[in-house]
Amino acid sequence: MCACMNGPARRLPARQNINSRDQRVLARFIVSHPSLPSCTLARVETTYNLIRPPFRTLKFAEMTKKELREYDRWFLDVLPQRIGELTKAVNCSAGSGGWKPTYTTESLNSLGNWFASQVETRPHTHDELRHIPPHIRDWTSGGELTDRTISLATDVGMYLSQVFLRNNSSLRWDQIFGSKRYVDYGQPVLVGFGKARFNPVRMMLTLAYGLASKTKDSQGLQGIYHYWSKMIG
Repeated sequence: MCACMNGPARRLPARQNINSRDQRVLARFIVSHPSLPSCTLARVETTYNLIRPPFRTLKFAEMTKKELREYDRWFLDVLPQRIGELTKAVNCSAGSGGWKPTYTTESLNSLGNWFASQVETRPHTHDELRHIPPHIRDWTSGGELTDRTISLATDVGMYLSQVFLRNNSSLRWDQIFGSKRYVDYGQPVLVGFGKARFNPVRMMLTLAYGLASKTKDSQGLQGIYHYWSKMIG
């Protein structure tokens, strides 16, 4: 799903391996992190609060259905607050131009430009390197996304979901169970794109990796919206 959404410059690795990595990335949020400064460009003394899902794990295939339903409720409940955090982070960056969450497609352009400037990576740990399949190591050679980048990607994904919902009345939230091998098993997804389901968080993590590896550019966010909009039926 993510490999074709925005015309990547080079072939992406097999879908299931990217998705497994994205789930491992999300699972890092069970660790308590200190608040990190969000305004590095403007050097403003304002903090961006990392998202902290209150669950023992975010490896969705290992969670019970009760835990997954609780995660779904938590995700939707915290969504307005996270969009507030995102707005604060954008507007305390130099040159943000007073961005507002208007939920229009036009708002995605400046948000996408800002997000592209915020993506950062760090060197892989030894344990992470051991778990990267050999055939995708070149694609991840730029390092692992920082916790702040992962949190921002989650927030941008939440905002993107609201742009979809407010501009397309046929879309709705759903949570898919069935096989635990399904890429979006137990996660909040948008349905109404034909047979496809849109996982906004996974999509934004994939975009962040693309931005880090220079296979995607700042127009990627708006490109994702336009690509998926064509599938609404």
